[in-house]
Amino acid sequence: MIHEEIIIAGFGGQGILYAGKVLATAAMREDRQVTYLPSYGAEVRGGTAFCHTVIAEEEIATPVVTDPTAAVILNTPSKEKFEGKVRKGGLIVLNTSLTGDIHKRADAAYVDVDATEIAERLGNVRATNMVMVGAFAGRARIVPLEALVSASAELLHGAKKEIIAINEQALKEGWKIGHG
Repeated sequence: MIHEEIIIAGFGGQGILYAGKVLATAAMREDRQVTYLPSYGAEVRGGTAFCHTVIAEEEIATPVVTDPTAAVILNTPSKEKFEGKVRKGGLIVLNTSLTGDIHKRADAAYVDVDATEIAERLGNVRATNMVMVGAFAGRARIVPLEALVSASAELLHGAKKEIIAINEQALKEGWKIGHG
């Protein structure tokens, strides 16, 4: 039975809210129940931003994530804030380009992703978020890669084809790391 309560967190400008939307849209395409709750407080470029995304097979009682099963963490301040909140046995996906690879929890699984470096290699550092979403989904196996790619392209309607292609490649690179 699928029931994931996910926090995605990082700096404003890293596409945190978009990452949550891609994940939620992909899950809807797979007939999952979904809630998506972005933080609109400090998501200006440079501030901390986060979103709550819940994906389940059954009805979801609340969109607020208080006991996350997973955290997708893109920067050090978010690591400090959310690493300890993931429930025992949960999953923590770290962008080690910015957080380092020190694991503070022995009771959680980690996926270390050099996501910023991968996105830079692909030609756009702004694709870091898609590398991370791909890695999370590849490990959690709650939505297929094809649904993520399709959701990203749909949400970027009107964007340059190059941006859509880089996001697709970023999702695939992350997926390979997460799927392990």
